[in-house]
Amino acid sequence: MTTAADSPARVDARPDVAGLLDAFAGLRVLVVGDVILDAYLDGRASDLSREAPVPVVTVSGRTEAPGGAANVAVNLASLGAAVRLISVVGRDDAGQRLLELVGSFGVDVGAVVVSEERATVAKRRVLADGQMLVRFDEGMLSPLTPDLEGEVRSLLSEGASAVDAVVVADYGSGVMTDGVIEALAARRSPASPPIVVDAKDPRRYRRARTFACTPNFEEAQAAVGGLAPPGGDRARAVAEGAQRLLDVTGVDIVAVTLDRDGAVLLERDRPPHRVYTDAVPERCSAGAGDTFTAAFALGLASGGDPAGAAEVAAAAAAVVVAKPGTATCSPAELRLRLLPGGKLVPDAARLVIEGERHRREGRRVVFTNGCFDILHRGHIALLNAAKELGDVLVVALNGDASVRRLKGPERPINSLADRVEVLAALSCVDHLVAFDEDRPEELLRALRPDVVVKGGDYSADTVPEAPLVRALGAELRILAQVPERSTTRIVERLRPHAT
Repeated sequence: MTTAADSPARVDARPDVAGLLDAFAGLRVLVVGDVILDAYLDGRASDLSREAPVPVVTVSGRTEAPGGAANVAVNLASLGAAVRLISVVGRDDAGQRLLELVGSFGVDVGAVVVSEERATVAKRRVLADGQMLVRFDEGMLSPLTPDLEGEVRSLLSEGASAVDAVVVADYGSGVMTDGVIEALAARRSPASPPIVVDAKDPRRYRRARTFACTPNFEEAQAAVGGLAPPGGDRARAVAEGAQRLLDVTGVDIVAVTLDRDGAVLLERDRPPHRVYTDAVPERCSAGAGDTFTAAFALGLASGGDPAGAAEVAAAAAAVVVAKPGTATCSPAELRLRLLPGGKLVPDAARLVIEGERHRREGRRVVFTNGCFDILHRGHIALLNAAKELGDVLVVALNGDASVRRLKGPERPINSLADRVEVLAALSCVDHLVAFDEDRPEELLRALRPDVVVKGGDYSADTVPEAPLVRALGAELRILAQVPERSTTRIVERLRPHAT
């Protein structure tokens, strides 16, 4: 069983989600990289062919969507940004169709070079009853010629300074040559906008001194020559390889995406930050990594802390994974996923139902409680460590009247509604429930958790609910606190400055 010391820990409070999403609108973003036309043939498999032992698919529909850097661009636009795309396509049907699709999202495609020398990359998939049977790829993957490279370099030099962020989407299709990367590096200065790189080999961008990169687990493994997941725990492997990943990429921030397991955020001189994602029904989808990169870049460009940006990015990726094909995520969909309505359990009666459902589905349920008045690093570390002890984390919040009895008439600083919204935005929290009693004993009886977690200011002998926990057959775990981190200390430091 892992402990707080073994696992990636959260270090920052989540920012206001609604405020962060509002800040996306109007941000100017430049995207440069390899564009792809994603195409889908949908149908039904009615029989086996007489010519070969393969299914015969009767095609009922055709769908085309932007892929690669084009998908990053349309995801940025869907989230509210003003986007300009720099790339190269062929003077062919696939290139023309790709420009039409990207332009329909409001992306500026005036800096996409159309060349007789190139064949546009297209990935065409055949699906039968929603199941992909085969994918065949077309197009040119060789590096740009010197003339085309010069055009891209010139466009990049002109556009990289008048934006709030630059996103590089390098799929290895030839646009991001060494010369283009040098042009990116030449524009860097302390006043430059953040550059976020999504590349098959992020090591190539070390000399460009980019701000952040978003490799998937396999790309991160390749970058450092291997990450060994202990017991299959990829998040822990990333956390253990944090310094190596930061060193080989040369960036300030690495966000390693782990598909169904969320992501791990790595920052210099800070502990790793684990981002969880809820299970969603996965369809034949593509491009969730592009969505993560787009939302992450906007979160950083809007002034959000990296942990908050990663939380929003993981939620956006989860939205598109639940959709078929190559898809985008809107601010409205993000709000529905991130804001608290879906996590708040109204009362003990509903908690009984949720507890029974999780037990029936074989999940290990963890329970903890507290005021969580001003969310700080100690809270985040405790909640992440609690989540690591099971599959589902239920957090019980003292109501406002209960906080006043426990902490005095000047508390809480933040109302219950505000505290619920902030905690609901944490991906490690699965359910929230409020109580106005001094102890959450009614909720414990209703939920019957497998594990009850208390902070390190308790011992097994001083936990008031310990007899009930034992009677319910639950495990009581006391988790160490982060030193010098408490809401009371924060309030005491603020009081002399109050007017």
